Amino acid sequence: MNKALVSVLLGAAAYGLYRFSKMSPEQKDNLKRRGKEFLDKNMSGLDGVMGKRRNSRVNTETAPPY
Repeated sequence: MNKALVSVLLGAAAYGLYRFSKMSPEQKDNLKRRGKEFLDKNMSGLDGVMGKRRNSRVNTETAPPY
């Protein structure tokens, strides 16, 4: 991969984390809600791709050991 591209992506990620850390709790909750709505609307076809649904919980008492 091109080093310049990697630098740009890392810089964008760092800037995003910086901006997120400066948000108020209400802004963070709003952003999380909008992100979940976006995923539910646009990525609903991916439910069950990995053999489980999003937000599924495994009961460790009844699940087989790995």
